[in-house]
Amino acid sequence: MKAMRLDLPPLSLRLANYLQLTKPRVVQLIVFCAVIGMFLAVPQGLPPMGVVLAATVGIGLVAGAAAAINCLVEQKIDAVMARTRARPLPRGEVNSLETLIFSGVVGGVGLTLLYHWVNPLTMWLTLATFIGYAIIYTIVLKPATPQNIVIGGASGAMPPVLGWAAVTGEVSSDALLLFLIIFAWTPPHFWALALYRTQEYAKAGLPMLPVTHGAEYTRLQVFLYTLILFAVTLLPFASRMSGWIYLAAAVVLGGIFIAYAWRLMRNYSDDLARRTFRFSLWHLSLLFAALLVDHYIPL
Repeated sequence: MKAMRLDLPPLSLRLANYLQLTKPRVVQLIVFCAVIGMFLAVPQGLPPMGVVLAATVGIGLVAGAAAAINCLVEQKIDAVMARTRARPLPRGEVNSLETLIFSGVVGGVGLTLLYHWVNPLTMWLTLATFIGYAIIYTIVLKPATPQNIVIGGASGAMPPVLGWAAVTGEVSSDALLLFLIIFAWTPPHFWALALYRTQEYAKAGLPMLPVTHGAEYTRLQVFLYTLILFAVTLLPFASRMSGWIYLAAAVVLGGIFIAYAWRLMRNYSDDLARRTFRFSLWHLSLLFAALLVDHYIPL
């Protein structure tokens, strides 16, 4: 028994491994978009802070649980890819059973929190999002079709809808506009990553678009989707959900994204693809931040 204890990593290292399973950077963006949805759902003033806190924690926990299931399912794929081989499962720092139990406990706590302290609709929508990402996207779509990102993007676009439902108990047309923005943003965001990781995806046997259709076709799709995204980001202004502050941010950020995509299509390099991917993260974060600023400082 003592030998077994000596073989265990320190508690802090084990907790760090569990935290890494939740993909905290991804969860951070998910929670940020959900919180923006909560504040935008209130026409004037602030949403109830108790609901905001409970919804933020609950949505974050379920998102982390879904990420852990993704790591569990894809551990063999992660082991052959440079950007993921250092994750706890490929390294053997945690095992499959531990990951499954961890995901179940964390996700269960999150759903319970949402049901009792937020509202049942948010809980059910969050559960559907979990199933969409952890099962439909990870297990079914990702290994089966190069359109995995497009179809599976629906689950990734749900955070602002979850936030909206948490505060209002319903899903409005404005919430669906926020969903549509992230849905249109997802393909150019992930395909920029896939372009400079094509060989790794091919080695892992995943049918990502640059693997199945080639880099040139993928670069064209990135450009076309940035145009679609630009048009979609104008809808909140067109529908009078937002004002001039948001419109200015959407035009500037969208223009920069289109410029990146145009250069990527015309004069590709892995470094440019990396910078396009990184900017896409800033694009979404700043766009939603502009929505929040515009909501409280209307012009």
